[in-house]
Amino acid sequence: MKFIVSSSALLKQLQQISGVINANTVLPILEDFLFEVEKNKLTVVATDLETIMKVHLDIEAKDSGKVCIPARILMDSLKNIADQPLTFHIDKNFSVELTSDNGKYKVMGENPDNFPKEPVADETTSFTMTSEGLVAGINKTIFAVSNDDLRPAMTGVYFEMEEDGLQFVATDAHRLVRYKRKDVSCPKSDSLIVPKKPLSLLKSALPDNKDEITINYNSNHLFVIHGSTSMSCRLIDARFPDYKVVIPANNPYKLTLVRTEFQSALRRVSIFSNKSTNQVVLNIQGSELQLAAQDVDFSFEGNERMKCQYDGDDLAIAFNAKFLIEMLSATQAQEIRIELSTPTKPGIIRPNDDDDENELLMLVMPLMLNS
Repeated sequence: MKFIVSSSALLKQLQQISGVINANTVLPILEDFLFEVEKNKLTVVATDLETIMKVHLDIEAKDSGKVCIPARILMDSLKNIADQPLTFHIDKNFSVELTSDNGKYKVMGENPDNFPKEPVADETTSFTMTSEGLVAGINKTIFAVSNDDLRPAMTGVYFEMEEDGLQFVATDAHRLVRYKRKDVSCPKSDSLIVPKKPLSLLKSALPDNKDEITINYNSNHLFVIHGSTSMSCRLIDARFPDYKVVIPANNPYKLTLVRTEFQSALRRVSIFSNKSTNQVVLNIQGSELQLAAQDVDFSFEGNERMKCQYDGDDLAIAFNAKFLIEMLSATQAQEIRIELSTPTKPGIIRPNDDDDENELLMLVMPLMLNS
């Protein structure tokens, strides 16, 4: 088998899917890309058994065939070859020879029959949405996904499909994020949990624009198609916790702040906080907010004052500053509103500029105040 492909075009496509491959895998064949050639079309597949990503690109080829090529050495060589046509020769023993303008490189491929088969997309439900909508949904929730493997349901983002929109929900029991897109029409009310890794890969592979992407899913797998790139992944088979019960129905106190100023103050003050809790105390009195952090073990202390708009009784409440900083990064709003009630009840953060199309709600649990 022989085909000719642009070195830079190939590298660009491989970079989109190479993140699927795990560095230390049990099966050596999972360290390879599967190359499939058919009628001037090359399909490259990468998998870690849970997630599969595929790209298609145009090539010059007279015949068809398949081969597995070790991913790392192929990527490393392509990164160092200037943009030019590359010729691939593959013999019957799966030996791969690459020929460039002034070089010849050999690598031993593997039998493509040993490469894992991809799941069949049968009995799927389908809907479309914009690429930027999916990217926004991932960006605004993925940081709140839990890393606790003992709670598998929380190690992914919960997709809640409704006829009037799609909700993305993530929680790690300390914080919760719910983001709703109203510009998506789902065929029926349904839900599924998508693992963190494939979502991170999608976020990098998808453009942040209004391109239409197709999402198909069945009881076991999710399939996402955008142009020449497609991804499928196994869903998390678990029950997502009933997150609605933890969202307080009434938080009467409203604190309004300029997002970037509050985030910068948190970054400065949290340097002096205890490194295991990252605790920062917010002391709100009238139109002034005081941020305080200390690490008793090292006699560190940080305090800052800033102006705020506040409607409510004076209140002192403590939060994990790292969580707050991450949550504030999930919105681009100029001003944010923090809804509070007592020092032991969760705070709710919302962007202050109401967007008719999309709704973002972030909940964070308070820390015990050091008396």
